[in-house]
Amino acid sequence: MGSTTSERVDPAVWDVARPQRPSRVVGVDMAGFRVPGPPVSDLLVVPHPAVMLILEFGASASTVKDGAGRRHRGSLVAGPGFGSGGGVRAWGEHVECVQVRLSPVVAGRVLGACPADLAGSLVSLDEVWGREASRIREQLGEIPSWEDRFAFTDALLARRLEARSPVDPAVAWAWNRIVVGRGLVRVDHLAAELGWSRKRLWSRFHSHIGIPPKSAAKLVRFDHAVHRLVAGEGAAQVAADGGYYDQSHLHRDVMAFTGTTPSTVLGEPFLTVDDRAWPTVGHPPMTEVPTALGSVADIDVGSRGR
Repeated sequence: MGSTTSERVDPAVWDVARPQRPSRVVGVDMAGFRVPGPPVSDLLVVPHPAVMLILEFGASASTVKDGAGRRHRGSLVAGPGFGSGGGVRAWGEHVECVQVRLSPVVAGRVLGACPADLAGSLVSLDEVWGREASRIREQLGEIPSWEDRFAFTDALLARRLEARSPVDPAVAWAWNRIVVGRGLVRVDHLAAELGWSRKRLWSRFHSHIGIPPKSAAKLVRFDHAVHRLVAGEGAAQVAADGGYYDQSHLHRDVMAFTGTTPSTVLGEPFLTVDDRAWPTVGHPPMTEVPTALGSVADIDVGSRGR
């Protein structure tokens, strides 16, 4: 969020706050944003392998235009990979918000919504939480410090998480394998290790996480690669390490996710502000898997859900 007109937004003008302590909910990361000066103009939203929850409470509200041209204002929820294909833009003035990145493994429990209904889409928080969304905006607006806002948000997320059953542990294990492997894990290998068919893995994973496992792997791989590029690493090395056939393959992947070239996307504030807002960039929030899933041999999934 940053500059005025058609000039590139300078991420240095963003006020960014980070919690002093990690969230009590594993798989949750938070940052606070404030735009004190001129309005944000034409900010490209870059896809990320997490569910994004935006809790606005400032004097004004930002506007997000999705790929279909629809405009959304206020507190929002974006599914994993939102912004894929490019064309998703945001702007606003005097915006203040707590932004939460939720691992897809915990997002369904926190939101009380089916992750598959959110995949790649953007909805108003009012549609998901009803009147509670307005109360949260009012309460955050009355809290004077960022640290207290983070504590309030963390308590809210923990309360909502505890009210619902956890995701299928085998699916959580598969998601974490994809994240740890930086998107380079083959889906058929995951299915084999679980003792599932590819079809069964696709169905379970999609219903719990919101996107198919192959799409999740591509998104995680892209996220890791694009943040390495932003950090100044060479495209050839990033492509080689990231499992791309060559630089052209990496170029096509960046174009497919963002609608723009690697050289253009590297200056986007949505990415360049990440070193301050999300210091663990390239490593999406993980979710602890129960001890019973410590090894594949311990997972009794062969008969589950048949």
